[in-house]
Amino acid sequence: MSKYNQAAIRAVELIHQNINNSPGRAWEIATAELFGEGTWGAKKGCPKNAFLGLCEEGYVKGVSTGIYNSRKNLKNKGYVIKALSIVQKQPDLLDDKKKLWNQVTEGNRMSHNYQLNVLEALWKSNYIQI
Repeated sequence: MSKYNQAAIRAVELIHQNINNSPGRAWEIATAELFGEGTWGAKKGCPKNAFLGLCEEGYVKGVSTGIYNSRKNLKNKGYVIKALSIVQKQPDLLDDKKKLWNQVTEGNRMSHNYQLNVLEALWKSNYIQI
C-alpha cells in the first residue's frame, strides 16, 4: 500500500473522528504524518486534488459535498471521477492501475500520478458511497 493510499484513509479517519472537518486540512495532516511536513510528498497535488474531488462530489462517506478544491485544479478530479465510474462496473480494474488509467485517459500515454491510489484506498476501505 502506497503512502498516498494510507493518506487517503487517514484523512477520512480524521474527518470521521471529528479531528478536522475540512477535507483539505485533513489531507494536509495525513500527508504531514506520512511524509513529513513541508516535504515534496506532502505537497504533491495530483493525489490531493483527486481526494478533494471525490469529497466535493459526495463520494466519500461522512464528508458533505462542497467546494474543497481550487477551480484551477479540476483535471485530477475529472480523472478520479471517471475512474470511479469505470470501477463501479469493473472493480477488478483497481488491481490493474495501468489498464484502468488507459481507460480513464482513453489511451493517452501519460502515467497516473497516484490519483488511482486514492480511489483504490477509499474503495477497498469501504469509504466510497455511490
